[in-house]
Amino acid sequence: MRRGLALSGVALLAVVAAGAATALLTGGGTGVAAPAKAQVAATAAITRQDLVDTKTVTGALTYSGRRPLTTGASGTVTWVPDDGAVVRRGRSLLKVDRKPVTLMYGSLPLYRPLRWGVSDGPDVEQLESNLKALGYGADLTVDDHFSNATHLAVREWQDDRGLTETGQVDDTQVVFLPSAVRVTEVKAVVGGRTAPGRQALAVSDLDRLVHLDLDSSDQMLAKKGAKVTVELPGGEKAAGKITEVGTVAKTYGERTVIDVEIMLTKDPKTKLDQAPVEVELVSERRENVLAVPVEALLALREGGFGVEIVEGSGTRLAPVKVGAFGSGMVEITGDGLTEGMKVGVPSE
Repeated sequence: MRRGLALSGVALLAVVAAGAATALLTGGGTGVAAPAKAQVAATAAITRQDLVDTKTVTGALTYSGRRPLTTGASGTVTWVPDDGAVVRRGRSLLKVDRKPVTLMYGSLPLYRPLRWGVSDGPDVEQLESNLKALGYGADLTVDDHFSNATHLAVREWQDDRGLTETGQVDDTQVVFLPSAVRVTEVKAVVGGRTAPGRQALAVSDLDRLVHLDLDSSDQMLAKKGAKVTVELPGGEKAAGKITEVGTVAKTYGERTVIDVEIMLTKDPKTKLDQAPVEVELVSERRENVLAVPVEALLALREGGFGVEIVEGSGTRLAPVKVGAFGSGMVEITGDGLTEGMKVGVPSE
């Protein structure tokens, strides 16, 4: 993989100028050299194509939606999941005094105890939806009212979970999250104490994403919705799309960066978290331009660049203006240049 713009733009032109043979145009350096006997080692055709110039930056493969997890439980931690474990609806996030704190799905936090007689609300409907999904409450109607059927379904669920059958659900028993989560870090320690509001775990969603700390000087390369190519551990490549571009710069030492998030179009093979990856960002795209291999460029003594046109048994030097670079090719423009012409290039 090409790194940065090391093989394109100004840096590449500097390499060409330093390493290529210096050519001199006849007639004061402003005309075209007269035909000479061909002595080129090899040739390449001038092609018409699209050119994409890229810059490669380093990022990290991680998971979306990273966030801390707290509960309302207080006591001694008696069980915690492993790092990397996936917890789904109805399963334990941890246990305090041997009593499980259970994951249920929902976007609304459990901000009040839910019991028979509580006022109607979307949190009640959220609880009933989970009870129904877990197989409790054959006669339960999922709505915003905590009914006797809800009370009985809660007691049945509590019995199966080893909890006291109170018919009341609160934040010591349940945590509502939008979906299944992956445990990214266990904060609580078995045998240690926990308390309401104290972080027990760090969790994330199951979707993979790539996070970039992109230098602020490169922020124009990151456009929401832009497609990128990601090289994953082991050489695997995946397509991705930029989904988030930060608007607030952060400073780390001498670096000023913005956050960029990229969603992959398919799940990578690796399950590693925070694995280093390389992301190829498009810095310039040019369509339907004349292009030659970069090594066809000759640095002119007068300044600028030219190419050696091969015509029959002769050659001539033609000055060109260079444009975009991409995949080892460079855009050229100049008088008399057409698709299919042959230019001299170094032999392999």
